[in-house]
Amino acid sequence: MSRGRGALSVVLLAVSLAASLAGCGGASGAGGTAPSRGVVVAVGAENQYADVIAQIGGPYVSAKSILDNPNTDPHTFESSPTVAREIGGAALVVQNGAGYDNFMSKIESASPSSRRTVIVVQHLLALPNSTPNPHLWYDPKTMPAVASAVAAALSALEPAQAAYFSSQVTAFDQSLQPWHDAIAAFKATYGATAAATTEPVADYLLTAMGIDNLTPFGFQADIMNGIDPTPQDIALENGFFTKHHVKVFCYNAQVEDNLTSTIRKNAVKAGIPVVAVYETMPTPGYHYQTWMLAEVRAIDKAVAGGGSTVSL
Repeated sequence: MSRGRGALSVVLLAVSLAASLAGCGGASGAGGTAPSRGVVVAVGAENQYADVIAQIGGPYVSAKSILDNPNTDPHTFESSPTVAREIGGAALVVQNGAGYDNFMSKIESASPSSRRTVIVVQHLLALPNSTPNPHLWYDPKTMPAVASAVAAALSALEPAQAAYFSSQVTAFDQSLQPWHDAIAAFKATYGATAAATTEPVADYLLTAMGIDNLTPFGFQADIMNGIDPTPQDIALENGFFTKHHVKVFCYNAQVEDNLTSTIRKNAVKAGIPVVAVYETMPTPGYHYQTWMLAEVRAIDKAVAGGGSTVSL
């Protein structure tokens, strides 16, 4: 569950990367076929970033994601020669940074390319390496910045389509408005609502909604990093439910162990509505903006009517 846990097979990849790329005339597109001439091959480390790349690039981009399974813990992801080949063949890469997807930088270092543009979202937002919460995509300020950076990178790679990429950024920003409106409406009606969480997955969103997360960050960080929280912190967390100090409990639907499962069951037993939050975009059926809107609506449903959303 930690940002660094799970041994990544980077040493093996470094050895096999040259052989993997030798047989790669270009990164494969959907269905394993090479993208057509003039199409930029791009990779998003997480599928939410690949989704934004695809929205901005339209027909001029072939975007793939590395982390795209909502049933997989992204923190324990182990790479492969196939992943190395996809990253090695990409002209544009977007990765999160903040210690969340370090395997990306290691693979890029093993296959250096002056023709590859890498956007690290942490650096784009001018965040330090000590940033405690790496789930940057839940911050409403993040993806507009990513979309603009992607458009700039694509315009440098395909100057003839610069106007198109710019118009796609405008359309993307406009498409976020229902999400922003839902955040503002919740904050105006239910600001200062108390919540509890297992991990800081959606903390940036909760803050934007005016929600007071009572769970100490130390507890959240322990769960995120695969460390057993102290008995005192566990008792405090469960007490939020039995004493009805919180109106909603947000839990990481992608990462559940005996402890977090027990905590979720305690919330349900106490009648506290639970809401599933995800580290990677649930697919199929979602784009980034509809995913984020669905999370806000699920939280609103929990606070306003006491209804749980166990999965999106």
